[in-house]
Amino acid sequence: MTPWQRWLHHPEHSPTRQVLFQIHFWVGAAASAYVFVMGLSGAIIVFRNLAPGSIVMERLVQVHTVWMSGERGHTLNAVGALGLIVLCVTGAVVWWPGVQYWRRSLRIEWRARFPRISWDAHSALGLWFLPFLTMWAISGLYLAQPALFEVLLRFDPSDRVVDRGLFALAALHFGRFNRVTEVVWAIAGVVPAALAFTGVFICCRRVLWQKPSHP
Repeated sequence: MTPWQRWLHHPEHSPTRQVLFQIHFWVGAAASAYVFVMGLSGAIIVFRNLAPGSIVMERLVQVHTVWMSGERGHTLNAVGALGLIVLCVTGAVVWWPGVQYWRRSLRIEWRARFPRISWDAHSALGLWFLPFLTMWAISGLYLAQPALFEVLLRFDPSDRVVDRGLFALAALHFGRFNRVTEVVWAIAGVVPAALAFTGVFICCRRVLWQKPSHP
């Protein structure tokens, strides 16, 4: 069986997938608390314009943007965004279950036991919301460390296309275009928290309870 055939039909036997799984597993374990907090706080502050002057809302904004710690918060967000980018890339690869089972991995079996539900939710939600997660990771990195993206403008400081692209990237992060997008962004914002929760459960089941990573 060629490597491609092994990947197509039995990805669980692919050495590359095994390495990527370990990277996804341990980066996810390290970043779970960060992803959980950023997901929930981001989902709430989408509606910050509905509560002007709210102390609670402003505190959540401070937590989401700088973790209430100034410049160090920007650095933390940059590291967290890089971690989320790694999780998106590795998760997209690890998700593939093989030709025979890929449809099964698109849904959640709600009647199953909790370990199965957790695994299904982590797999299915991660794939369905991958565009949102990737967009938030890249735009979050830009908002935390815009200097990293300034290299795109060094070739032509007056390049309106790049400038507008970066502006659109920042706007996409918040999703405050209209009431519909605010609701969609808020709902989608809960997904990273759900992925963090299910990921921690899978991690604990594998490491602490010596159970396999799959149900």
